[in-house]
Amino acid sequence: MKLTYHPDTDSLYIDLSERPGVDSQEISEGVVLDYDAQGKLVGIDIDNASNKVTLNELTLSKLPAELQTITA
Repeated sequence: MKLTYHPDTDSLYIDLSERPGVDSQEISEGVVLDYDAQGKLVGIDIDNASNKVTLNELTLSKLPAELQTITA
């Protein structure tokens, strides 16, 4: 999973999979779910993210994964 914030557009994209999205559905204003060819969720796009989520804090709890930090 990868979270990418785009400050120029104030959008947050959450990549849930490396599979490409082929279909999208807006579930609420500015929140779009992306699906692959099999209908599985592969990403979440959040417009005006700074008004919808807390961007300055990320808490990971009990995930069976290695933490990797990438800064721009």
